[in-house]
Amino acid sequence: MRKTVNIWFAMLAGLLVCGVPAYAQKGAAPAAPSMSAILTEVEGEAVNWLQGLIRINTTNPPGNELVAAKYVAAILEHEGIPSEIYESTPGRGFLVARLSSGAMPDPSRALLLLGHLDVVGVERAKWSTEPFGGAISNGYLWGRGTVDDKSMAVANLAVLVALKRSGARLNRDVILVAEGDEEAGGTVGMRFAVEKHWDKMAAGYALNEGGRVVLKDGKVQYVGVQAGEKVMVNVDVIATGVSGHASTPRKDNPVAHLATAIAKIAAYDAPVQYNSLTRAYFESIAATEDDETAKWMRALESSDRADHAARWISAASPVWNSMLRDTIAPTMLEAGVRQNVVPSEARGVLNIRLLPGNLLDPLLGKLRDLINDPQIRFEIEPGGSQPAPSSSLDSDLFKTIARVSGQEYPGAPIVPYMSTGATDSAFLRERSVQAYGLLPFALTDEDAARMHGVDERIPLDSFRQGIEFLYNIVTDFAVAK
Repeated sequence: MRKTVNIWFAMLAGLLVCGVPAYAQKGAAPAAPSMSAILTEVEGEAVNWLQGLIRINTTNPPGNELVAAKYVAAILEHEGIPSEIYESTPGRGFLVARLSSGAMPDPSRALLLLGHLDVVGVERAKWSTEPFGGAISNGYLWGRGTVDDKSMAVANLAVLVALKRSGARLNRDVILVAEGDEEAGGTVGMRFAVEKHWDKMAAGYALNEGGRVVLKDGKVQYVGVQAGEKVMVNVDVIATGVSGHASTPRKDNPVAHLATAIAKIAAYDAPVQYNSLTRAYFESIAATEDDETAKWMRALESSDRADHAARWISAASPVWNSMLRDTIAPTMLEAGVRQNVVPSEARGVLNIRLLPGNLLDPLLGKLRDLINDPQIRFEIEPGGSQPAPSSSLDSDLFKTIARVSGQEYPGAPIVPYMSTGATDSAFLRERSVQAYGLLPFALTDEDAARMHGVDERIPLDSFRQGIEFLYNIVTDFAVAK
């Protein structure tokens, strides 16, 4: 639903006098474009901005985000919006821009719009189109970052531009941050930004990626608003033994021991645990699911059927399985120097996602007991995500998101959501910012699953509507009534 706001509403009485428009008469002010016209224009330009941003390869590593930040800065400069770029390491850093409310700055009221410029790598041979080409076909814009997360960065940019062009009277500062290194833990991205330049971006509220607008059969099923997230940590699992000639194999072969350990870890299911966000999530979406799924969602905490319900829900969706427990995914293996040499060491990487509040050491203790192999040890890699408290489901911003969502998508429930992936909102929540993941674009499960995968794409209609959805949230929250 598009809000129509006339910026200059007062027109001289009598639109035509002797066939001459009133605004053309001497001393008459020209008619300002409506808010609807401004949004339509900005949405069209934003498609071009997103294409341009996709064509800047910011694969992390190495990142190269400053090139993208300068691209965004040039658009802001053209709109008369000043910005600053801060370099964390050569070629990397973040951009910050601000629309001021004009009053004495109050960081506790400011709204931060956050998006990251780096992307994960691609397997080019498996893509049907150039992953950094920004091609448009069949109603989609294709390329790495079209969903994660350059679309969000551009939507934030579009909202700032629309606010500036409309001359909106803000009741709080609106801050844009486009940052990097999110895909590798944020050490030279958001961590650098909040530790070294918090004064430039301090805010009480934030909108970021991490949520979902779930589209099914052409209709929005629900709007998931991320208020918390799991904690990511990478752990190396290492097998050691005696190196030697492969023609005389030994029982302590590290490759064999690592393979056995990885198989046991992959088969392990951590215990089911609930928190306030997952309880609210399953209670809310049960009404949107088929009868069988809804039955087991409502039975998740029943006294007699909880175990079976958890097994059923876990099998029905990998995402639901991950929301119910700590998860461990083996992601990398490394061993050997030649085909005929037994190596002295073999390594694997475990990507672990902990539920908020859970500690790593007890989980590793269970894995050691499970493996029961003195040739296996664990090493924790640096750079994991930050544990942080969840955001409130009773804040003014959450209420605004819920209200505007109800207007945009009547009948679609607003669902509190715990993200199974990590986002840079954790750095903000550490500083008591009420941060919410939105990702305002209506996506099917298929399109959402292309994030980090092959042929990532975003429907153009969803992209344009998502900008409008985000704009309506921001104006409801930050524009004086």
